[in-house]
Amino acid sequence: MPGFKAPDFNERTAAARAAKERMLDKFKARPVMDEATVAARQAAQAAREQAEAEKRAAKKIAQEEAKAARAEKAAAGKAPPRPALTEEEAKAIRDARYAARKQRKG
Repeated sequence: MPGFKAPDFNERTAAARAAKERMLDKFKARPVMDEATVAARQAAQAAREQAEAEKRAAKKIAQEEAKAARAEKAAAGKAPPRPALTEEEAKAIRDARYAARKQRKG
């Protein structure tokens, strides 16, 4: 069995030219589209785009409604704000924490 023979430059260019010609013949063999077919395809594409736009708009509205519902639920679940502590009350709380920590440590 003979070994592999690498193609030379002329063989490679001939193969590339033949491949290009085959692709060109394949392209030329395609039927020409008449105006009615083109118009029908464009109308179908426009309908698909319109449906997608409506779907995106509906999804955006649903997301905004869900976001508003979550915000409303979070606002309803919040506790009322605590009144501000006076300086003496804050000092008493701080001292109680300090005393508890001292007691735990021994």
